[in-house]
Amino acid sequence: MRVLLLALAVALAAGYQVSLAPEFALGKTYVYKYEAVLMGGLPEEGLARAGLKVRSKVLIHAAAADIFMLKLVDPEIFEYSGIWPKDAFIPATKLTSALAAQLLTPIKFEYANGVVGKVFAPAGISATVLNILRGVLNILQLNIKKTQNVYELQEPGAQGVCKTHYVISEDAKAQRILLSKTKDLNNCQERIIKDIGLAYTEKCVECEARGKTLKGAAAFNYVLKPAATGALILEATTTELIQFSPFNILNGAAQMEAKQVLSFVEIEKIPVEPIKAEYLHRGSLQYEFGSELLQTPIQLLRISNAEAQIVETLNHLVTYNVAKVHEDAPLKFIELIQLLRVARFESIEALWTRFKARPDHRHWMLNAVPAIGTHTALRFIKEKFLIGELTIAEVAQALLASVHMVTADLEAIKLIEGLAMNRLIQENPVLREIVLLGYGTMVAKYCAQNPICPAELVRPIHELAVEALAKGKVEELIVLLKVLGNAGHPASLKPILKLLPGFGSAATNLPLRVHIDAVLALRNIAKKEPKMIQDIAIQLFMSKALHPELRMVSAIVLFETKLPMGLVTTLADALLKEKNLQVVSFVYSYMKAMTKNTAPDFASVAAACNVAVKILSPKFDRLSYRFSKALYVDAYHNPWMMGAAASAFYVNDAATLLPRAIVAKARTYLAGAYADVLEVGVRAEGVQEALLKIKEAPENADRITKMKQVIKALSEWRAHPSSQPLGSLYVKFFGQEIAFANIDKAIVDQIIELATGPALHSYGRKALDTLLSGIALHYAKPMLVAEVRRIIPTAVGLPMELSFYTAAVAAASVEFQATVTPPLPANFHPAQLLKSDVNMRAAIAPSVSMHTYAVMGVNTALIQATLVSRARVHTIVPAKIEARIDMIKGNFKLQLLPVQGIDKIASAIVETYAVARNVEDLTAAKITPMIPAQATLQMSREASSRMSSSMADDVSVSSELISQLPRKIVNKLKFPKGFDKKMCAAFETFGIKACTEIESRNAAFIKDCPLYAIIGKHAVLVEVAPAAGPVIEKIEIEIQLGDKAAEKIIKVINLSEEEEILEDKNILMKLRKILVPGLKNSSASSSSSSSRSSSSSSVSSQSSSSSSSRRASKMVNIDAPKKSKRLTSRSSSSSSERSSSSSSSSSSSRSSAQSSSKSMSKQKLHDMKFTKNHIHQHAVSTARANSKSSAYSLEAIYNKAKYLANTVAPAVTVLIRAVRADHKVQGYQIAAYFDKATARLQVIFANLAENDHFRICADGVMLSSHKLMAKIAWGTECKQYETEITAETGLVGKQPAFRLKLTWEKLPKNMQRYAKDLSEYIARIAREAGVSLAKVKNVRNQLRLTVAVASETSLNVILKTPKKTIYKLGVGIPVSLPMGETAVELEPYQDNWTDKIIYMLTKAHSAECTMTKDTVITFNNRKYKNEMPHSCYQVLAQDCTPELKFIVLLKRDQNQEQNQINVKIANIDVDMYPKDDAIVVKVNGVEIPINNLPYQHPEGTIQIRQKEEGIALHAPNHGLQEVFLNVNSLKVKVVDWMRGQTCGLCGKADGEIRQEYRTPNERMSKNAASYAHSWVLPGKSCRDASECYMKLASVKLEKQMILHGEESKCYSVEPVLRCLPGCMPVRTTTVTVGFHCLPADSNMNTPESLRSIYQKSTDIQEEAEAHLACRCNAQCV
Repeated sequence: MRVLLLALAVALAAGYQVSLAPEFALGKTYVYKYEAVLMGGLPEEGLARAGLKVRSKVLIHAAAADIFMLKLVDPEIFEYSGIWPKDAFIPATKLTSALAAQLLTPIKFEYANGVVGKVFAPAGISATVLNILRGVLNILQLNIKKTQNVYELQEPGAQGVCKTHYVISEDAKAQRILLSKTKDLNNCQERIIKDIGLAYTEKCVECEARGKTLKGAAAFNYVLKPAATGALILEATTTELIQFSPFNILNGAAQMEAKQVLSFVEIEKIPVEPIKAEYLHRGSLQYEFGSELLQTPIQLLRISNAEAQIVETLNHLVTYNVAKVHEDAPLKFIELIQLLRVARFESIEALWTRFKARPDHRHWMLNAVPAIGTHTALRFIKEKFLIGELTIAEVAQALLASVHMVTADLEAIKLIEGLAMNRLIQENPVLREIVLLGYGTMVAKYCAQNPICPAELVRPIHELAVEALAKGKVEELIVLLKVLGNAGHPASLKPILKLLPGFGSAATNLPLRVHIDAVLALRNIAKKEPKMIQDIAIQLFMSKALHPELRMVSAIVLFETKLPMGLVTTLADALLKEKNLQVVSFVYSYMKAMTKNTAPDFASVAAACNVAVKILSPKFDRLSYRFSKALYVDAYHNPWMMGAAASAFYVNDAATLLPRAIVAKARTYLAGAYADVLEVGVRAEGVQEALLKIKEAPENADRITKMKQVIKALSEWRAHPSSQPLGSLYVKFFGQEIAFANIDKAIVDQIIELATGPALHSYGRKALDTLLSGIALHYAKPMLVAEVRRIIPTAVGLPMELSFYTAAVAAASVEFQATVTPPLPANFHPAQLLKSDVNMRAAIAPSVSMHTYAVMGVNTALIQATLVSRARVHTIVPAKIEARIDMIKGNFKLQLLPVQGIDKIASAIVETYAVARNVEDLTAAKITPMIPAQATLQMSREASSRMSSSMADDVSVSSELISQLPRKIVNKLKFPKGFDKKMCAAFETFGIKACTEIESRNAAFIKDCPLYAIIGKHAVLVEVAPAAGPVIEKIEIEIQLGDKAAEKIIKVINLSEEEEILEDKNILMKLRKILVPGLKNSSASSSSSSSRSSSSSSVSSQSSSSSSSRRASKMVNIDAPKKSKRLTSRSSSSSSERSSSSSSSSSSSRSSAQSSSKSMSKQKLHDMKFTKNHIHQHAVSTARANSKSSAYSLEAIYNKAKYLANTVAPAVTVLIRAVRADHKVQGYQIAAYFDKATARLQVIFANLAENDHFRICADGVMLSSHKLMAKIAWGTECKQYETEITAETGLVGKQPAFRLKLTWEKLPKNMQRYAKDLSEYIARIAREAGVSLAKVKNVRNQLRLTVAVASETSLNVILKTPKKTIYKLGVGIPVSLPMGETAVELEPYQDNWTDKIIYMLTKAHSAECTMTKDTVITFNNRKYKNEMPHSCYQVLAQDCTPELKFIVLLKRDQNQEQNQINVKIANIDVDMYPKDDAIVVKVNGVEIPINNLPYQHPEGTIQIRQKEEGIALHAPNHGLQEVFLNVNSLKVKVVDWMRGQTCGLCGKADGEIRQEYRTPNERMSKNAASYAHSWVLPGKSCRDASECYMKLASVKLEKQMILHGEESKCYSVEPVLRCLPGCMPVRTTTVTVGFHCLPADSNMNTPESLRSIYQKSTDIQEEAEAHLACRCNAQCV
């Protein structure tokens, strides 16, 4: 030691430093012993693991300066699949022999100062073997600093450039240097990793803040022997651990553990010679991906002849998946895909040529080719389509699948681009849509894998967009925007901005749809450039001149960028000043919904929204459903790192019933990533209007001229854009739009033409002929649903793979044959089938098989050692049916025939196992269940003992105490054990036995977490087999209608049959009394006690029971007590109805004093008293006619004839029976009887078995047109249980009402339990829904539901249960009830129910404007005073679209000071005005006497009638629901679809009360007077017969203004009412208007300059004088 220290000191003094970098002397060969183990599994012992081991000698020889040779000697490979650590590794002898040539070949590598440089190897060494050798070289990688002992750096290695910590210390005694380095595999500058199938997922950084799903670290320990020129590695050990769990590794994870040991043996002088082959540069130390990319981890194939193996697999799939799906079909389909991936393109073409003429083989190939996943698939589809070998349907399906399965590379993108430009694709709209959208998707996938994504990829789309914009092709532009939206490339931002208002000049001429699609195209770009998109979206949102829908869509994009606190506050501040309530409602609801967010990625947004909502007024919550809303709901579980979120956007712009657009989106979170799984958007702009308005406005030149003259008189009138009848739909999967459709009027017309044209009849006839001739179809659909892979290199040099695969095959086999008697002629009419006997036979066998695999482990083309969790689901539901329909005889028969050979109809098996196999010896593959049965039993005992001992330590608990614990606590004490249960149910009547077998064995007893709960074996099997007993040949269902129904009755249910049963019972009772002497006294005492208890209930029961006994027949001796009890309840219930209601009222009032103020008061309950309409007009007997009890009436009818089978033939007979081989009757019978005399319907359900007396008897009687009663009894002879249902109409107060009453005496216990649960559920839902609830003691064993009319569009609802009263007053309904005025208005529609329903709908949702005296209440419920000018018409309401469907004008008569109305609609002019306290109506100038009303327009779309003290005009198809005028007031109603399209004094009817005062030129007026005057129709001349002597003009402000330090003159930008020249004002008022100011010396006197003043901005608000009445002199002109 002293010598070493002295040497070091001398060296240091001489200025030299000792190098600790490993050194291999030139010309020497260093021999090491090497062992590497890679093992995967759960960390606990006693469970299965899978892994492999490599053992060898390693020779390292310095061939030249910095050039070294590395060679393996005696390499051995071992496999492991067994219980760790009990089982041993098994040598893979055949694989070792097969790889010996490669393993023994030496390689060259550069090595200097402990750093590995380039690696050289012959071409014969595969990437897999070279990676194993890299694992050895990785140990030699040492970056040793001479001046530091503890340091960190980003060090290159086999797994990439990762953060590495070094610690160097000295073992002074052993004269050794100890070096330790650790690598954090989650902190890498460049991580070597390969992801497949994850292009659509986004990493959730915030989700991984509290946990990880994948974590890895490696530790290297070295023992170095120092020397003057370098150090010798004596021993090196490596331990690497990678943990994975999809549910957060903190709650339990599977792991891959790698261990390497490199031990120095000796130094030899024998050099390592390279082989005689060219050594190629094969990269560096970093891992090289090879054949494992093409190798699926779920099976290992030895591929010697790919083409022959494909043929064999195809034949297997075609052969075994015809009648039903083979259980292993999904695995075989994955095998076919793997073989196709390995095959050359020429081989695939040869196979296609061979099988394209064979439909089944062709079908399987076309479904497998897209799953190849490389550009080979696209090339194949493209070439075959262009030469015409694929149909349109085939190529559409193949392209759609290929776009999402093919790995995006430049070659694939080039192929898609070529397809998009191809003429055949462009000629087909569907294919063009798929290819263009697919192009955008491929670009997005390529950019997700390559951070440096060239802008040239989206340039072709940019050029097409520029061309479409120049040519004005709107539909083309929309498609291209969707393509750019799919691509999401930042380079597309500039072309998109050109189409947005405020950013590009071209946007002003584009329709709103283009603007919206342009904004939506920014969403995927926002994922890469959120800040940039935020700047654009906030500008669009803050621009109040834009359409509200565009602003709301901008808000959606803005929120998706995870906007910061500052922007959220900006939005909140903007909402406080916002005038558009649609925008306010949408953004406020979005913010409020986000406050409840639990997903980590939006946590900051949720916090910001929580603050913003506090800033905003809570009154925004009161905005109704007619305003736009945003909904968001999510559920995220942090410990499991999984969750889901759903959002829905309801976008409206005019408060109509149908919104403009609805968008719904679903997002899932799993394993630290998220994906927008599905998004659906629907636009319904103009659909409501297209359905309800008159189809074509009459092209009447005179009508148009008159209306145009009116609107021309309005100052600067501007038409609103008409709503184009348009519907559109788009669908997105994983953020990529895959399909969309626009439906306009032309498409609808084409569909109608096709549906009503001869083509449909021709197709229908062909289909019918095919069915009659018989068909046999077999169809199978395979699909690779999911393929998600992550490949990570390990320290050993072998890849660790995490994979998820799902494949499914669905098949259906259908056979159908029909025969018709008598045979149909050649040219028959389908109506002839209604006069024929049709016999049909069908067999169908749908089946599905699905396999899902989750894999973790080593996966290469040579060897696999993996943990596999496999889920297999297989279902088959076969059916053979024979049906016969005889329309003439009214007979329908359906036979279910048995299916042979199929017992198991459904199975689901999930199992986890460890597997090890190599390609050279596939038969020796070893599969070990993850949790052996012995391990489960042993570990369960250990866990139980640990649990019991811990409980004993804490507290001593006796078994009695445990039994008394609350149920919730007991449920948490899970005693771990396997679950194995079999449940069977036999349906003896039909001879069927169904069994369900459930087995579950998992690792949850080790750790209670989701991953351990999944690992193990779970199985569910459902089997159906014949039940024990007689052989059932078939199940038959027969329905017989009409007179022949009686012939089908098998079991007659009538009084005589029941008497026989009673007689048998009497005999048994007598025998029993003889055999048991004491029975008589005991029975008598029990009966007397029961009679005492019953007599004490009420006095009325005695009279009721006595009257019942007087009416009874000879069977009453047994039934009288039961009947009296039933009648007691009913009569007491009905007779004491008034007292019970009053008592419930008093109890309700007491509860209301104790509970909330919402409880119903005594007065309210009294007001809701129900008065019946029923007058007991059903004359069955004298007693019944004089009876006061309706229940008694039903009982009288029932007692007169308990079973109608004695007097009436059945109307319908239904037999459901099992046809036995011995021909005995077995099954059920349903018979329906109808007695017209008593209006009674009886349905009896009975078992056909001779000794089975269980029945269900249902009786219904129509006592009058106001009352229906029904009794349902069931049990033995229908006597065990009974309920009574009463439905009746009546009055509550003066309003019509309906009541439903349900009473019962005794119910089964399970029904009582369900009723109790239902009652609690209703009460809970009622509280949440804001429904009032009062605890009231009502009539026991009775439910009452009363629904009373509150108004034409609302109801009062009360539900009374025995212990509660639930009520809701003023419940809105979506229709106007046909009563009162509505009933009168519906009279012209007679029996046209479609028009009646439409009318009731439109009336319920119409907007109303009223005017009483001078006070106007607009459509939006805004009130203001209208100072009307004398004798001048004002526009009260009009259709402001270019269609001009109607105009309603208002004028005040100067002499009588009364209002007059003129309505211009269709081709008529209607005048309504008061005269002598009555309203006069004129149509086209012709007065219509009151006696001649109602007036009906010749086309039936307009109606004028007398209403109350006035006249009402109705024209809902034209947009006018009602125009009403009486002496004191007027009213205008427009239909729902006209909202937002009206203008005039009544406003736009769009719900925007903050934007109510809009003048004809769309300017917002500041006050009501100016607004009302802007809608005046000015006079033309003072000689005009209308006596309107006013005009609208801009006025000059009388006083001089100093504006901005300059003397100015100001002119009003809003027109002011002034008298015509030559006239003077008689009455005036002041109005506040806006003025625009100009320099005093400017010239504004010309008419042109004054006309342009209305477009100027407002500088100041001042008062001006407006004229309301004028007088003209004689000289005026």
